[in-house]
Amino acid sequence: MSFSAWLTENYEEQGPIKWIAFFLEVVAALTLLLLMLLTCTDVLGRYLFDNSLNAASELTEICIAILVFAEMPIITWRGGHVVVDILDRFMGNKIIKVLGLLSILVMSSSLYYVAHRIFYIGERSIRRGEISEYLSIPMGHIVQYIAIMSWITAATVITYGIYILLFPKNSSLNSASSEPSSQESK
Repeated sequence: MSFSAWLTENYEEQGPIKWIAFFLEVVAALTLLLLMLLTCTDVLGRYLFDNSLNAASELTEICIAILVFAEMPIITWRGGHVVVDILDRFMGNKIIKVLGLLSILVMSSSLYYVAHRIFYIGERSIRRGEISEYLSIPMGHIVQYIAIMSWITAATVITYGIYILLFPKNSSLNSASSEPSSQESK
């Protein structure tokens, strides 16, 4: 099986989104592998050699930031966030769509504003030359990475939200919620 066929089989996204999702998941997987190796090395160093890695906590913090913000746009695009729809059966379809559109606008504008502020903090950190304690990593670049991924997530909130509003029958949320009923009938 070729790589392209494997990617098509395992990723339901279409076009360049499939490749972006794959790339971000590779970044997250490699970061998770690094975290695992870092933790194992730190624990073995502590118990076998009475000497832990000095920068283990620093690298762990950076890796967690990379991991979380690499996955955030993918989870958003796939509709993997928790959705509470308790009141949906009591409201009309038009009210639900208006509330959905309102939530899309609030979430995406909030993410955009927060990313804008975070990017400014990253620029300020670079200007001041702020570096990490043990490894002297410029922290502004990590902060700017967080801002960029938040902007990408804001864009995915808008595109996925509008997609769900325009094509509710094709969305993964509706197909996921209809799967248990089809399995119950078997």
